[in-house]
Amino acid sequence: MVLCLSAGHKTTENIQKRRAFTVSFADAAHVIPADYVGMVSAHNEADKMEKAGFHVTKSEYVDAPLIDELPVTLECRLLKVNEDVNIIGQIVNVSAEENVLGADGSIDFTKFHPISFEPAHNAYHVLGEKVGNAFQDGGQLK
Repeated sequence: MVLCLSAGHKTTENIQKRRAFTVSFADAAHVIPADYVGMVSAHNEADKMEKAGFHVTKSEYVDAPLIDELPVTLECRLLKVNEDVNIIGQIVNVSAEENVLGADGSIDFTKFHPISFEPAHNAYHVLGEKVGNAFQDGGQLK
């Protein structure tokens, strides 16, 4: 699976140097510290993770950190950085804490409450309500 994301200049330099990155998903329980680390550059605030109450552990799969307090993380190997500075990576592992997994071992959105940024109102919203079945419901139009 391939992932595309945008990042600042310094972050992009670090990703290119390490040839890897992680994407940790903040949940409703971590809105304040997640917002803080998104607002503050580590180049200006060296202890921003500590200030947020976050701890990091090196990934076993790529040369990048996992944020221990965030329950789901994509661990990615860098494929390329486009001219528009979008970062393309291959997902090599998905880390998920047991407390967000269902009986079948997959992520259970009744237990994991990821947040999404909504830029029109500068707000965060919790995701999770099931509204359809992928690759199935559209078949009604065939």
